[in-house]
Amino acid sequence: MTRTAALILIGNEILSGRTRDDNIQFLATGLGELGIPLREIRVIPDVQATIVTTVTEMRARYDEVFTTGGIGPTHDDITAACVAEAFGVPWEFHQPTFELLSKQFGENFNAARQRMAKFPRGATPIPNSVSGAPGFTIGNVHVMAGVPRIMRAMFTALAPTLQRGLPVMSRTWHTTTLFEGSLAEELEHIQTTYPHLDIGSYPFHRQDGRRGVALVAKGQDEAAVIKAAEAIYELIIKKGGSPVEGEAPP
Repeated sequence: MTRTAALILIGNEILSGRTRDDNIQFLATGLGELGIPLREIRVIPDVQATIVTTVTEMRARYDEVFTTGGIGPTHDDITAACVAEAFGVPWEFHQPTFELLSKQFGENFNAARQRMAKFPRGATPIPNSVSGAPGFTIGNVHVMAGVPRIMRAMFTALAPTLQRGLPVMSRTWHTTTLFEGSLAEELEHIQTTYPHLDIGSYPFHRQDGRRGVALVAKGQDEAAVIKAAEAIYELIIKKGGSPVEGEAPP
């Protein structure tokens, strides 16, 4: 079964450069292991119309949509309300979450923190073992925190509930005796032969002076990945290079 995913990064701080996103690689790797490869990533501001439009568009296009950011207690944490609007349902208190956070914060459970207990009607909480305040799932949209360690805890809790697809397979050859310019034309032919695979060329330059290129065949058709990897190996040999399996050591 072929399944696809998209990620929406929400936050003015990412677009301004104030905050560096550390979630993409973790999510891309985790989703690949589940057979739900990440096919698109968008970074958008904390703007209501933009969030609503983006969520509406992407949930219709992909099997699973993940958002990070904008679910805290401050005025610019508007993701939950926007997702509710995108689904056409009220944004309201989720009573079990309200009670959970009320016990956690006690007398400090003020109006700002209470915002974190409001979900779109019909949403299911995503547990948060780090700080308590959960994310949520509604339909095929999964709303998670932007703080990396909290997002990772949420995804770990969410992953077992997701419908898996075929696992993403990957084979890599690298060489330090050729560069990608000498391989480009024939590599394009391999991509044309296997259009449903991702054929990648990634040059590297290590601090100790080692240079070269890694060629990757990736996809959900294991037999095709193996054949494409064999073609890559033969291409490196044909060009007079010395192929080594796997990524180049750091």
